[in-house]
Amino acid sequence: MKQLITLFLAIGLSPLTFAVAIPTGKAAAEFSLKGHDGKTHKLSDYKGKTVVLEWYNKDCPFVVKHYGANNMQALQKKYTQKDVVWLSVISSAPGKQGHLSAEETKAQLKSVNAAPSVVLFDPDGKVGKSYDAKTTPHMYIISKDGTLVYQGAIDDTPSAKPATVKTAKPLFANALDMTLKGESIPKEIATNDPYGCSVKY
Repeated sequence: MKQLITLFLAIGLSPLTFAVAIPTGKAAAEFSLKGHDGKTHKLSDYKGKTVVLEWYNKDCPFVVKHYGANNMQALQKKYTQKDVVWLSVISSAPGKQGHLSAEETKAQLKSVNAAPSVVLFDPDGKVGKSYDAKTTPHMYIISKDGTLVYQGAIDDTPSAKPATVKTAKPLFANALDMTLKGESIPKEIATNDPYGCSVKY
């Protein structure tokens, strides 16, 4: 393993670099998923709005970090008030960590005071795999015209310690602010390596 990491570093790549299914700057993949509200939601339903996709697993320590520090909820409330559509996506397969029913999801949202627009269920993992969602959390931003403009980490500090939220650089929030202002996100920020638990497909 050490030799593999040394090889990655020697050629200038991070050992955690992921290939992306949809290149940043290209059209986001359409999907249709059932939400915790019992309704079916399509990405195309939100054309003309900025959309956030947040891959979610309530039992992942990295997710617990951001919800325990009230970071994710604060972002949800801040940006949905700015007319952003925030879609939390659960791609955990039945029987695997993080899988929830609609009723369990409603209870979970209430228990942590979360405020996404809706939680979407992707139990067969088709949508997660189409976006190459690797971790929880894994954050995506889709612009008003349907372009995927950001995919990567919520911040630059891959730690499960809640205290690091205050000192981390908020990569995702900075990118979302730029998007809402109509600014282009620098390439080195627009696509970056996410961190967290693996998605439980």
